[in-house]
Amino acid sequence: MAKPTKIIKKTDSKTVFQTLNNYLLKNNRIIFWVILAIGSVLALLSFNARISEAHDDALYIEAGYRYVHEFPNYYYTSNAPMYPMFLALLTMMLGTNLIVFKLFSILFFIMGPVIYYKALDKKVPEILKFFVFSFLCINHMIIYFASQTFSESFYLLMQAIFFYYFSRYNFSENPISTNLKIDYKKWLWLGFLMMILTLAKNILVFGIAAILLFYFIKKEYKKTFYALVSFGIFKLLYELIKNAIWGASAIQYNSQVNILLNKDPYDASQGQEDLSGFFGRLFDNIGLYLGKRFYQILGFIEENYTNSFAILAFLVIALTVYGLYIAIKRKNAIISFFLLFAGTILFGTFFVLQARWDQPRFLLVHMPAVLLGMFYGMYTLVEKDNFTQRIFILLIILVLGSMFISSAKRALANIPIVTKNLKGDKYYGYTPDWQSFLKASAWCADSLPKESLVASRKAPMSFVYGHGKKFFPIYSVIKKDTVTSQSNPDSALAFFKKNKVTHIILGSLRIDPTKNTGQIINTVHNIAQPIMQKYPDKLQIIHTEGSMEPAYVLKIKY
Repeated sequence: MAKPTKIIKKTDSKTVFQTLNNYLLKNNRIIFWVILAIGSVLALLSFNARISEAHDDALYIEAGYRYVHEFPNYYYTSNAPMYPMFLALLTMMLGTNLIVFKLFSILFFIMGPVIYYKALDKKVPEILKFFVFSFLCINHMIIYFASQTFSESFYLLMQAIFFYYFSRYNFSENPISTNLKIDYKKWLWLGFLMMILTLAKNILVFGIAAILLFYFIKKEYKKTFYALVSFGIFKLLYELIKNAIWGASAIQYNSQVNILLNKDPYDASQGQEDLSGFFGRLFDNIGLYLGKRFYQILGFIEENYTNSFAILAFLVIALTVYGLYIAIKRKNAIISFFLLFAGTILFGTFFVLQARWDQPRFLLVHMPAVLLGMFYGMYTLVEKDNFTQRIFILLIILVLGSMFISSAKRALANIPIVTKNLKGDKYYGYTPDWQSFLKASAWCADSLPKESLVASRKAPMSFVYGHGKKFFPIYSVIKKDTVTSQSNPDSALAFFKKNKVTHIILGSLRIDPTKNTGQIINTVHNIAQPIMQKYPDKLQIIHTEGSMEPAYVLKIKY
C-alpha cells in the first residue's frame, strides 16, 4: 500500500527589502538617534575654527558687520542676502564672534537632516529614507560646511523646512486644496517659504519654476496659479520693505548679472557670453560636476583630483532620468517633485555659471534629492529578486562606508589643528603664505592709523583677521593696459587716490594651495609693479610678515 503523499504547505517568504524595511521601521527611533549622534560627533571633531581660504565665508561675516554698522546705507549685493542678515542679527547681539557663528552653523547642520527625515517619513521606503538621512549626517563635505560660515548649512536647513511643508501639504492623505476658504493659510505659508528660498540662494528662482512646473504637469492649473500668486505677494512685499529701508543701496542685480554674462568673471575686457557660450558652460559644468564632483562628494575620487570622466557623468544622468521616469510612471509624486526641483536648479546652475568656478558646494546641497531619485530607480529595478536586492544593499553600504571613512579621516586629522586654534593659535593649520597674509592684515589693524584704507586681494579675510578693520577689495587688475596686461601706473594711482586707499598688502598666496611651486596669485603685483617701475618712490615697504612666503605692507605716497 502506497504511503500517502505528504502535503507541504508553502509560506510566503519575505524579500530582502521587506525584511530590512520592516527592521528599520521597527527600530527607526534608535537608528535615527545613532546616525544623528555619529554625524554630530564627526562634525564636532571636524570643527574648523578658522576662516577658509575660499573667501565667501569671510564675505558673509563682513556683510553681517556692515549691515549693523552701516545701516541703512549697506545692502549685501554679491549673493542672496538672507544668511548675511542672520549673521547681522548675531553681530548685533554678540559682536563679530567667529566661533559663535560657526556653532550656529553646526546647529543648522544638525537640524537640517532631522527635518529632511521628517519630510520623507512614511512617504518613501525606509531603506531610501535612512540612506538619504545618513548621507546628510556623515558626508564629509557636508560636515566640512557644518563648521564654516558659508551659507550651505543654513540653506540645507531652509530647503529641508520647505520640503517638509511641501510634502506635508501635497503628499499626505489630505493634500492642499484649491478651496481658499479652507486652505488659504497653507497657500500663504508655502508662498512665504518659496520667497525665503530665493533669499537663501539666488539660483532658487529655478526652484520656483520647478514648483510651478510640478503642478502644471499634474494638470493642477489652479494650484500653479495659487503658488505663483502667493509667492508673488511675499516677493513684492519684501521688495517694498527692502526699498523702503535700504533704498538705492538695495539695487543689487546689475553687477551680479554682469559678472555672469561676462566670459571671464574677473576680466570684463574679454566681452560677454553669447548663447552658444552658455550651452558650452552647460556641457562643461555637467562634465565637471557630474563626472568628477559627484564622485568626490561620495568619497570615491580624491578631492584634489582634476580630471573628469564623461562616462561617469552619463551614468549619473541615466540613473537620475530613469528614477524620474519610474516615479512618474508609478505616480510617486514626492520622488518626482524632489528630482524635478533639484534637476531644474542644477540645470540653471550649470547653464549660467562659468565653468571656472567648479565648486562642489553648488552640487552638494542638491545631492540628497538626486541620490533619492537615483536609488529609487535602482530600488524598483531590483525589487523582485533577492540576489539583486542584496547587491543594491551592498551598494548602499559601499557608498555610506566610503563617505564615513572620508569623514573619519578628516576628523582625526583635524583634532590637533582645532585644538591649537581653540587654545589661541588662530593661524595654525594655514600654509605659510596664508599665515603671512593674515598676520599682515592683523598688523594693519593694530599698527596703522584708524583712518587708513588698505587694498587687499582677499579683503573680507583681511577684515576678519584685522579685527573688523575695513579693507579695500582688489579682485582683478585695475586700469589694465591691453599690451602689458598690467595696470597703467598713472591710472592706478589716480584710482587709489580717488578711493582714498593709503596702503596695499602684497601677499605671496599660492596658485596651488597644496605646495609652494613659486607661482602665486599676482593680481596685486600686476598693479604695484608698474607703479614701482615708473615711480620708485611712490610705494614704500613699511612692514614684512614671514620669510619663505612673505607678505608686504606698502604705503602709497601720492
